[in-house]
Amino acid sequence: NSLLFYPKGRRRRAIAFFCFLLLAFGVQARGTYMTAAEFVDAAFDEPPPVQTLWLSGDVQQRLEGIFGHPYKSLRLRYWQREQRSAWILEEIGKEMPITLGVVVEQGVIEQIRVLVYRESRGGEVRHDFFTRQFEGARLQDDDSLDRRIDGITGATLSVRALTRVAEAALALSEVVAQDAVLQEQK
Repeated sequence: NSLLFYPKGRRRRAIAFFCFLLLAFGVQARGTYMTAAEFVDAAFDEPPPVQTLWLSGDVQQRLEGIFGHPYKSLRLRYWQREQRSAWILEEIGKEMPITLGVVVEQGVIEQIRVLVYRESRGGEVRHDFFTRQFEGARLQDDDSLDRRIDGITGATLSVRALTRVAEAALALSEVVAQDAVLQEQK
């Protein structure tokens, strides 16, 4: 039956109900799915102490090449034990920042998790069916991933944000590894 054949009162209620459903599903994408502490605890059996990476000119320039804009922070906190590091980074989806946790082991993404999603749409990027695509990804010489990430209709900008964060986490883990080698040589 068409909505037009409902009596006026029922038609209004039906339209109001459908509008409510649209709003409810739009807002549903927003949320905190994991805290930073939970992410770090899950990434390590025994979490290492937090470390700080100052984003010097070279690192800042590399991040700008990945993100397409200057990264807003002057320093980043990260956790590392041997060749395993955990990063918490943010990138704008369409209008709002998405907070992500990325675990890198020996230059390969082990996992990527959406910690906080603030957009009204595109929240599907937080699900395992999407984030599993990043597992095993490496960085190529041009700072792009070595694989194509399949998009999600209606979440194109969120997909791009996650891809840029994955690339940045791999680049940052390279920087930290190179710094460690230099320190050992001294």
